[in-house]
Amino acid sequence: MELFSVPDLPEVRPGDDIAALIAERVSLDPDDVVVIASTIISKAEGRQANLAEFPAGPRAREIAATLEAITGEEKDPRFAQAVLEESTDIVMDAPFLLTETRFGHVGVNAGIDRSNVPDADLLLLPKRPSESAARIHDELGVPVVVTDTCGRPFRHGQRAVAIGWAGMPASRDWRGERDRDGRELGVTVQCVVDELAGAANLVSGEGDGGTPVTIVRDWEFGDHGGSENLYRSVETDFVRQALRGWSYERN
Repeated sequence: MELFSVPDLPEVRPGDDIAALIAERVSLDPDDVVVIASTIISKAEGRQANLAEFPAGPRAREIAATLEAITGEEKDPRFAQAVLEESTDIVMDAPFLLTETRFGHVGVNAGIDRSNVPDADLLLLPKRPSESAARIHDELGVPVVVTDTCGRPFRHGQRAVAIGWAGMPASRDWRGERDRDGRELGVTVQCVVDELAGAANLVSGEGDGGTPVTIVRDWEFGDHGGSENLYRSVETDFVRQALRGWSYERN
């Protein structure tokens, strides 16, 4: 398995053709997987925004005031309003905003970015990342994974995860197969789009030196069943259920 970044990509602007930018710079093999940071898809789809577009309502002002009291840092209620408008569910509102986006991803501040956004205050996640991936997949003819970085429960630091994909299943389903001792596997479903996202992030990097597109070569899905499930339903997400009955208390 080999991973390498697509070189010399320009600053992406609204209306740019991501697939064409990639195809101009790398020759793809039929079994390649293209892993793309959601940042450039958002830019191409015009998802930049300014805080002035989000006049704060009462709930946003309440959230901002609470977070300001907790952190001791000034919080702009218009940012809280942007998060609310990009979300369908507030999982936590203190000591930070953890929400579910309109396409099912749960992350801090609905994944809204305030860095690397020329000429705007905010960069919102793509509205429908899997549809974005499908358009690029149709043009390039190879599987596509769209990624974002976020934190994880019980662990320090951030890692890349998949928020959209096309041309391949989200997971390899090992259930019914055998381990080395002949025992039948009963629960193992391997989320390969997340694993490819994490591997690609090691190559793409972060900050001003980041390269937003990575090619994964000589990796095979294998002869396994596939699953399109990535996000847990509320009914099976016991962590989210527990958080609904929990409230933050300052020590």
